[in-house]
Amino acid sequence: MELLIEDLGKQYGETWALKNITLTMNSGVIGLLGPNGAGKSTLMRIITTFQKPTEGAVYWNGTDVTENPRTVRKELGYLPQNFGVYPNLTAKEFLSYLAGIRGLSDASDRIDELLRLVNLENDRTKRLGGFSGGMKQRVGIAQSLLSDPSLLIVDEPTVGLDPEERVRFRNLLADLATDRVIILSTHIVSDIEATASDIALLSNGNLVAHERPGELLSHAEGSVWEWLVPDSKLAEVKHEYTVSGTVRKQDGLKVRVVADKPPHPDAEQTEPTLEDAYLCMTGGGRK
Repeated sequence: MELLIEDLGKQYGETWALKNITLTMNSGVIGLLGPNGAGKSTLMRIITTFQKPTEGAVYWNGTDVTENPRTVRKELGYLPQNFGVYPNLTAKEFLSYLAGIRGLSDASDRIDELLRLVNLENDRTKRLGGFSGGMKQRVGIAQSLLSDPSLLIVDEPTVGLDPEERVRFRNLLADLATDRVIILSTHIVSDIEATASDIALLSNGNLVAHERPGELLSHAEGSVWEWLVPDSKLAEVKHEYTVSGTVRKQDGLKVRVVADKPPHPDAEQTEPTLEDAYLCMTGGGRK
């Protein structure tokens, strides 16, 4: 399986939401990472054939998806960021309805299996109108897997999930990734770090990097600092630098800052995390 994105661009008026994007994706989880407005959603809409590119092309196993959209649609599972449900239907009724629309016959066993996977087995007969946001998100995850897709695209899938559910979903993605292409789009770096074998980093419509997580870390070497500050100085530090983390100590706060130069005489260099590298490479306020 191969998803090839070649010299892709999308223009809205005078603005390019994407420009010169070239990527090759094979089996595994590919993390699509970037700040809001980076172009992630536009890229996913083009891959899923909801939009056409202004220039360039997307190929699924050698076939241009714009010219032949059915070739990818029949093998596609998609969870959009804003996923809607019919509140008067139960979870099982809703999934059965979607299975029928997609031409999936005798999907009852598959639906039962998916409801178990997303931990909704005991809620299958409850109406979706009474579900919490996290429960609706889990229904969305289940519907994206109905056809056992070869290409799975999930947009911010763990939003609204509690920590236990988030871990469950990460493990599910890892299990599914052996024989399909999975694109995980998110701004939650920890989700990418836990599941992705490769990361495509977008910023301002451009592809900043396409590397393994360990390779991305090298971009932040020598640019991450920690030191202790009084509570009263935290706002000042946040105004001046990109703070990637804080830890409460007895005598103040240990702040973690991304910066090219030492931000304070007491600051000491420390090993970068993937989130530090992300902030470095997207221009997160480095000084």
